[in-house]
Order: sequence, then C-alpha cells, then structure tokens
Amino acid sequence: MRDSATAINDDFIQRVATNNLPERRHSISLAEAGLSAEQLISMFESQVLSRLLDLEARKLKAIGKSFYTIGSSGHEGSTALAEALKVTDPAYLHYRSGAFFIHRARKAQLDTPKIEAQSPIWDMLLSLCASSEDTISGGRHKVLGSKALNVPPQTSTIASHLPKAVGAALAIPTRKRLKLDNCNDDYPPDNALVMCNFGDASANHATAQSAFNMSSWCAYQGLDLPLLWVCEDNGIGISVKTPTGWIEQNFKHRPKLTYLQADGLDLLHCYLNASKAVEIARQQRPVFLHMETVRLMGHAGADAETAYLKQSQIDQNQSNDPLLHSARILTDLNILSHQQILDIYQTHQHQITLIAQEVIHRPKLQNTEEVMASIIPDINQHPPLIGLKPEARQKLFQKELNALQAPQPLGRMINFALAETMAELKNIVVFGEDVATKGGVYHVTSRLQQKFGPNRVFNALLDETSILGGAIGLAQNGILPIPEIQFLAYVHNAEDQIRGEAATLSFFSNKQYSNPMVVRIAGLAYQKGFGGHFHNDNSIAVFRDIPGLVIACPSNGLDAVALLRSCVELAHKENRVVIFIEPIALYMTRDLHEPGDDLWSSPYPEHHTPIQPSEFNTFGHGTDYCIVTYGNGYYLSRKAEKILKDQHNLNGRIIDLRWLAPLNEEGLLKEMNLCQSVLILDECRKTGSLSESLMCMLLEADQKPEKIKRRTAEDSFIPLGEAANLVLPSVDNIIEDILSMALASSDTQLKTTPKTTIRAVK
Repeated sequence: MRDSATAINDDFIQRVATNNLPERRHSISLAEAGLSAEQLISMFESQVLSRLLDLEARKLKAIGKSFYTIGSSGHEGSTALAEALKVTDPAYLHYRSGAFFIHRARKAQLDTPKIEAQSPIWDMLLSLCASSEDTISGGRHKVLGSKALNVPPQTSTIASHLPKAVGAALAIPTRKRLKLDNCNDDYPPDNALVMCNFGDASANHATAQSAFNMSSWCAYQGLDLPLLWVCEDNGIGISVKTPTGWIEQNFKHRPKLTYLQADGLDLLHCYLNASKAVEIARQQRPVFLHMETVRLMGHAGADAETAYLKQSQIDQNQSNDPLLHSARILTDLNILSHQQILDIYQTHQHQITLIAQEVIHRPKLQNTEEVMASIIPDINQHPPLIGLKPEARQKLFQKELNALQAPQPLGRMINFALAETMAELKNIVVFGEDVATKGGVYHVTSRLQQKFGPNRVFNALLDETSILGGAIGLAQNGILPIPEIQFLAYVHNAEDQIRGEAATLSFFSNKQYSNPMVVRIAGLAYQKGFGGHFHNDNSIAVFRDIPGLVIACPSNGLDAVALLRSCVELAHKENRVVIFIEPIALYMTRDLHEPGDDLWSSPYPEHHTPIQPSEFNTFGHGTDYCIVTYGNGYYLSRKAEKILKDQHNLNGRIIDLRWLAPLNEEGLLKEMNLCQSVLILDECRKTGSLSESLMCMLLEADQKPEKIKRRTAEDSFIPLGEAANLVLPSVDNIIEDILSMALASSDTQLKTTPKTTIRAVK
C-alpha cells in the first residue's frame, strides 16, 4: 500500500497527464479576479514548490535527516494571500503557511527592490534539517520567518500568536499618533496592515478567542486597527472534526468584524476575495477571511489518518487537491498545457531533491553555547537614559513639586518614576485594567493620563492575555510597552504569552527579532488578610524558569525608582523582557519601627544611580548572621534586625536581592561566607520558591548544612483575614530562626533574654 505522500505525488502526475482534473469550482476570469497570466503562473509555481517541500521533508525524515513533517499540503491557496498583500505587511503565520512564505519570498524580488534576493527553498530545507545556517532560527526550530520579508517567526500550534498580532496592528496607527519615526525599515509603514492566519481548530482556543474579542472591542470603540484575520478551515484538528458551519456561525456576526469567505482551492476566487479583505483592512478595520482548504497527508508524518477517517473521506480530500484545481484553471484558460504543468512540477521536484542532498550536509549546532547564544537579544544603538533636566522635571511635576521633596512611600515613588521615564522616552505606553482615569487599583498610575494623554496611557479590556499579547505586538514594532497586571494571581490566565511568545522570540529568530517590555505586576502577600489568595499571591515560580527573563522586586521607594528605571533601560537599550513585581503591602508603608518614624519613605531623588542587573543591597556589617531576602521579607528582616541587636547583642547583615533573576551568585556567596549563619527568608511558598535555588547554591558551594536555614511561607494558598499570618513568615519567625542558629554555634555569646520579651510584629 502506498503511503499518503507517494499517493498524492503519483495521483497529481497521473491526473494531469490524463486530463482527469476536477471541474471548475467558480467561473471567474483573470480580468474579474484582477490577475495577469504571469501572476497566476507564479502563484501556481509557489504552490508546487510548497507541495514538493512537504514531500521532500518526509523522504528526509525517513533517513533521519529532517526533523519536522507538519506540512502545508492542502493549504496552498495561501499563495493568493501572499499575492494580495504587500511584502511590507507584517505576516504572523501558522505552521501550514509554507506556500504563503515561498510566494512572498519570490514576490519580494519583483515588488521590493530593496529586499535582497531570498532563497526560500534552500532556507526552508535548512530549517527542516535543523542546520545552524538556517536564516531565521539558526537551527533551533523549524519556523517560517524572515526579517526581510516581515514574517516574525511563530512556533505556535495553538494560536498563541494571535494576541500579539492585534498588538502589532495597533502599533501601526499608534506610531503615527505618537509621531514616531516611521522611516525605519524595521517597522511597517503607515499604510501597512497585519495579516494573521490560523486553523479552524485553533480558532476555538481561549487565547485565540481573547484576540478576536480584543480586535472587535477595539474596532467597536472606533480605534484604528488594520488587521486581517485568516482562518484556513480544513475541517479537522488532528483527529477532531470541526462541525460543519461552525466557523461561519461563530464569526459572521461579531461586532465590527467584517466577515468574508474565500475558496482556498480556487486561486482566482481566493485572490479576488483576499483582495477585498485587504482593501477593507487598509481602511483601518479588522476583517475575518474564512478560507476553505483541505488537509492532505494527515496532521504530520506520524499521523495515520486511517485510524480515524474512512478511506472514502481521505480519497475525497485527495480529489480536492488544490494543485489539481489550479491545473484545471490554467488549462481551461489556455495559459499552460498539461505537459507544461508537468514540466514545472517535475523540474522543481528534481531541483529540490538536488538542493536537499546539499543541505543535509550543512553544519548543525555543536555545543551548549551555540544553542543558547540567542536567548538574550543584542544591545541596540539607543542612547541611555540620563534623567530629565531640572526645567523639564519642574514642568512635568509642576503640581507635585512639594510632594517630590517630602518622604513618599513605594507606590508614589513608582508613580513619579513612571512619569519621568515616560517624559524621557516618547515611545513608552502604559496600559492595563483601570490604569487610566482611576490610576490603577492602588493609584500607582494616578495622573499619568493627564500628563501624557490617552494615546500613551489607556485602559485595556479585562483580559490579561490581550494585555500581554498586545504588549508583545507593540514591542515588536518600536513601542516600549509597560503593561500592568492588576494582581499577580491574574497572570496565570495568560502566562504563555510570556513563556511561549515574548521570551522565545529572540531565541527562535536568532536575535533578529525582539519584543522589549517591562511588565508591572502588583503582587505578593502581607495585606493583613485582605482579599484572600487572589490578592495575596505569593508564588513567582511561573517566571523563574523562563530563559532570559529578568525579574526585579523592590522593597522600598528609593530602590523602586532606580530599579524601574534600570528595567526600562534594559528594555530600551538591551531589548529585554522584564518582570517588575511590586509588593502591594508596601505601596503605602511609611514607617519601619515606630508610627511616624518615616523610615520606609523617601523624597524623590534628584539624581539617578542605576542598579545594575543582579546588584543586591546589603544593610549592616555584622557577622553573627546573614539574612538573604527580598520584597516584604526585607522589610520584616529590618524590623527583626533591631530587636536582635538591642535585645540579643547579635549583629548581622541583611541582603535585599532586588533582582530575582539573574542572581549574582559569586557576590552573594562572598557576602554570606563572612557570617556565622545564613537565613534564607522567602515570602513565597516552600515548594517552587527562590529559596530552593539559593539553598542549592549554598550547598553546591560546600557550605555546611547546619550553618544554613530556610524560612518560607507554607505550601498553602493565602486565606482570608488574620489566618493569613499563620502561613506566612513573620518577625517572630525570623528572630527564632536566628537565635536557634546562634545557640547552635559555640562561637557566639548571647545575651540571655526571656522569649516573652521578643516583640511579635506580623
């Protein structure tokens, strides 16, 4: 029995040779479609090349030379999309878009003289074979992508690239409104639109639904949104069939989303309707193009369709091969003969086989350093942040000059730092839930919209996926987003936008693309039991294992100003993705030891001293103990430090990490080695917390286990009310731990003080 790839190849050749071609699906002439004969031939050639690459990928897989067999067979009608669009229109492609990619590369050589000649067959074979010479990912993944062709690489199979496509579409009019330089070839021109395609099965994913909703929500409010959605509907997702009519009924009546249909099996019909969709999208309106396709050769090479489809269904799909329909159009219109079609097919088949035999010998990634070389983006040529001049600062804060000079808590200091940074960098936008007129739930963004207007400070819909995905799309296009996630617990709804999309872009594009941003997240616990676990989430494990991600967490206002500016600098200058975690419980905290002492508040600094990544702060010079902590833990440790000194004659030092990733392991070990004992204080849960890494670091450095202690929150969600204190570290806990380690050390003399004199401060 022939395998599906052989069957489709043989059937195409046999049916063209015998003129056993399907009937025309639509009676459309070249003139009606708006195409020339030369364009149609070129589109057909791109279809052929895409098909032959799918066949070659399976042959190479059989001999262990190729590592990816999800193909585009049946979806070759996407060449019509590529023909209808400009090369300068960013295209966010799903994995069955080989024909689109090939045709855009071939079209670019004619339409855009500036673009260097592309070699899509060579490049795609390099990608299939995981060669380090692959022009987009450097051998790290088989992706469709090209900087020159305005195709950011997508690895998504579940439509997680859709939200950032909305952000990219928003970026085009936003850049124009902000009067940012649009002469840069890195960013799309003012008249560009964003095309994003996906499958019918992926359209059901929650991430996709967020993106569709966001596009309608924006358009409903009159926002410009040049966006073309393309659903390539082949009626099945792996083995799960899409109900007949489901996509049409789901999308035909969505508010402010124009719905059009195109027959992806008929190049003329597809091009005609794709052109209509493109025309509407260029008018700054979102369009949904529902494109009928078939799936040939199963989901991937290992997928045996006979396990879930009847042979008659497989045969029916094969009889609707888009290449056969294209052959019928070309012969009916007397553009090509049957023999000319076979000559095109067989000539390209021979060429691809020859190229593949060269490609399989091209270099592969050889070591860990090569694999990881693209995780962190390259530094760009942007000038560094230097702060505002006095007259500019006075103008910015004309209503708040007295407040700048008075002691302020962390939340207010972040507000000032955001304002000054936004005044310095004109491409920063701040957005999230309630951040505009209200100024955020905790008023951290208060008055920013008044200062900078609704184009730079605006409310997003209540959907974290849309917020983070939109930020990615904006960031790819020269805008520096500072999105706010209202509570740490809410990020879990959308964590893949950071994990699977934002953090991977540099890696899978070999540093050619980046999406720099600073994600502000209000979080952590110690809010006196208010709000329960949704408002007291003390888990940051979701971020800690993401390669290349920077995580900062201030404990006080002065550090918050410097850290935030350093985070923006990392995004602005080094193209990094940064998470900025703000301890809610410390937003309005002013005092440390006594009411009114103002020891946890500061005037806004006149001059800024950057805090470099991994640079920690050490309070105290004693050697009796060392506490390593961050956020609320640093605040509690400072309270405990005074009691330990005054009542127990113990002098230690407290390390405020400030950066949770990356860590300065060498510097931390040096500081800890000076002390008799080390307490790792982590307000997050025992399992999955930063304390695990710190403990492991110490043990791997051959520290004595008896010298080290770890105090964390319990492996519990945070309950409501006073019960919250039962599962979180406290000042009492810190003191007890330090005393127990001091008692265990024969070198330390303690002042004997009854335990009842230890002041409990939660």
